[in-house]
Amino acid sequence: MGRGRQKAKQTKVARDLKYYSPPTDLTALQRELQSQRGEVGESDGNEDSDDWADEDAPSARRR
Repeated sequence: MGRGRQKAKQTKVARDLKYYSPPTDLTALQRELQSQRGEVGESDGNEDSDDWADEDAPSARRR
């Protein structure tokens, strides 16, 4: 016995972590998204260089 207080504290900590949302810096997020958009625009349009392309897909080109 005697585990009730310990379990209640663990539950409280778990709940606090689950529902914790740190303050969001929207200006930093906007800068990051704009920089990523700029990197995408610099590509030469070569779609074959897609690192995430599924080569086993039926629509994939055979080399």
